Amino acid sequence: MKTSLDHRAARGLKKLAALLLLLPLLCACGCALVDGASGLSRYQASYLDVFDTATILTVYAPDEAQADAWLEETHALLLQYHRLYDIYNSYDGLSNARTVNENAGVAPVRADTALVELVLYAKDMYALTGGRMNIALGSVLSIWHEYREAGLENPDGAQLPPMEALEEAARHADIEDVVVDEAAGTIYLADPKMSLDLGAIAKGYAAQKVANEMEKRGVSSMLLSVGGNVVAIGARTDGKDWKVEVQSPYGGEALYLLNVNGLSVVTSGSYQRYYTVDGARYHHIIDPATLMPALYYDSVTVLSADSSLADALSTALFCLPPEESQALATRAGVDVLWVATDGAQTMTEGFRAKLTN
Repeated sequence: MKTSLDHRAARGLKKLAALLLLLPLLCACGCALVDGASGLSRYQASYLDVFDTATILTVYAPDEAQADAWLEETHALLLQYHRLYDIYNSYDGLSNARTVNENAGVAPVRADTALVELVLYAKDMYALTGGRMNIALGSVLSIWHEYREAGLENPDGAQLPPMEALEEAARHADIEDVVVDEAAGTIYLADPKMSLDLGAIAKGYAAQKVANEMEKRGVSSMLLSVGGNVVAIGARTDGKDWKVEVQSPYGGEALYLLNVNGLSVVTSGSYQRYYTVDGARYHHIIDPATLMPALYYDSVTVLSADSSLADALSTALFCLPPEESQALATRAGVDVLWVATDGAQTMTEGFRAKLTN
């Protein structure tokens, strides 16, 4: 739908503008900062065509040619994952998440290994989070998406989805109906009214896979920021940690600056995508238990060695009350900053230890 794409593009431009505020910490594209000790220089590139969001890649390389090669390879890999996990668009010769959704209740879809592995991982995350991260909730999320886009297009006519429609859609969100045959390499949605939505996990999962691949290709110092999902390969070549901002959900200056070395930082926030109905804001993070936007926090930031885990947990932790959310973080072995809807902050000791000026 054209209006939907226009809104996503506009939000992407806003996100890119926000991310470009990091330029004092990073080097702008075309500007090489040389580290005398290593002889490597820092290069950067930005994109708007990956996961409908703003992506900034920063890498240390011996020369511009090598930097361009690594940046182009990283971007190309991210695009591959974007197309594979896309539920809105089809691509010639590719069976992706949309293909799986279109064949719900019809037939298993032979899928790329990377899509099969993501779905299996997501099912594990469903179990870990007690269902708070559920890729089978697509039918519910698509209703919210439709109403949100209509509300953004026509703010005066913005409405909430009828609860009856959400409850009916939720009857088609059983994770057990997502059937994966690893040997055959197929994914089958046994419920014809079911659909997958990979938005709560795809960016973090893809960013981690791409970072792992680029390490194999010789990259030792790179920072990937995919819509704010940040993955650090190693440290900077001067031996110092990368500096990563934690955005305030209320705008203005960053809440904190983190020291990051070989870690990932992922934030879920009520400020990222929302619309307004009768003066009240309704964000995009839907609690599977209530089928409404989760009400506990304005943002949750997860720090982990695994971006896949951080992305999945940032959503799940956002949908759980404080005690349960903190207990899940402990079980999963991640460090977290919670910003409650009243502005109160809670953080793990491990998160606090990474704070810097």
